[in-house]
Amino acid sequence: MLDQLKQTTENFNTDLQNVSDAKQLEDLRIKYFGKKGVFKDFSDKLRDLSKEEKPLVGKELNIVKNTCQKKFDETKSNLGGGQKSSANNLDLTLPGKTFELGSKHILTQTLDEMKSIFQTLGFSTYEGPELESDENNFEKLNFPADHPARDMQDTFFVTPDFVMRTHTSPVQVRLMQKTKPPIRAIMPGKVYRNEAVSYKSYCLFHQLEGLYVDTDVTFAELKGTLVAFIKQFYGEKVKFRFRPSFFPFTEPSAEVDIWWEPSNGKARWLEVLGCGMVDPNVLENVGIDSEKYTGYAFGMGVERTAMFKYGINDIRILFDNDKRFLKQF
Repeated sequence: MLDQLKQTTENFNTDLQNVSDAKQLEDLRIKYFGKKGVFKDFSDKLRDLSKEEKPLVGKELNIVKNTCQKKFDETKSNLGGGQKSSANNLDLTLPGKTFELGSKHILTQTLDEMKSIFQTLGFSTYEGPELESDENNFEKLNFPADHPARDMQDTFFVTPDFVMRTHTSPVQVRLMQKTKPPIRAIMPGKVYRNEAVSYKSYCLFHQLEGLYVDTDVTFAELKGTLVAFIKQFYGEKVKFRFRPSFFPFTEPSAEVDIWWEPSNGKARWLEVLGCGMVDPNVLENVGIDSEKYTGYAFGMGVERTAMFKYGINDIRILFDNDKRFLKQF
């Protein structure tokens, strides 16, 4: 069998010298290295050898096979069949390949712009967990267990004591509990509501809330802050209004509307944010003296803000990841 291996090496070298193109090289590979090739046949015959012959012949078989494989690979590379193409096969007249660059999602762009404006107004940024305790999400924000205002928000309860936060206000609670006034901060993040999905509502959306607590904080300061944001974000000519409203954690409370004139719909007032003076009960719940300190808070949905600014009529398209839509931004 050792003589047969020697003869196989000579035959392989002869066949390799006659190879002139990729097809002949492939035929050679199948003949010697294929599933039914010469070296597979030798491997099968090893089982019939004696215990004394098997190690000697097996070692020689490996040497011959590796030697032939190396010569085969060198020939393949020279013919342009290797991993690196031959320079002769490079067509410099072909157009170059283009690569598309990704970009930030429209919601990320909108949120970044909103955060940037408030940061220039002196607000720091804080974030908190999306899984929140019922106490932080409701009770410390003036939502007692039997309070009817809890019905304002359809909640995803994970356990009887923990929920997927329905607003980013629990971050305000956490911040006020561990930080002494003055506090001036915004809290962006995801929130969850157990609502039916439609063109105007979704089970997941993003909010940006703000909080300012200090001595002698007034509603006039709140209004001035929000007017500055609205004009920077929507433009100086934007038409807006403040109107009275109700939130359990602020008193007095207000909502801000923007006059919206969509290209394919009826112009109307669109509510874009809620705000108000922090309820004294909330301050007391987090250990802040409501006789000494006052504060204001506000909150707005990022999706609704983006929809108004860019004329988007359906919130669901913001979550569809349709490239035709995303490329517009």
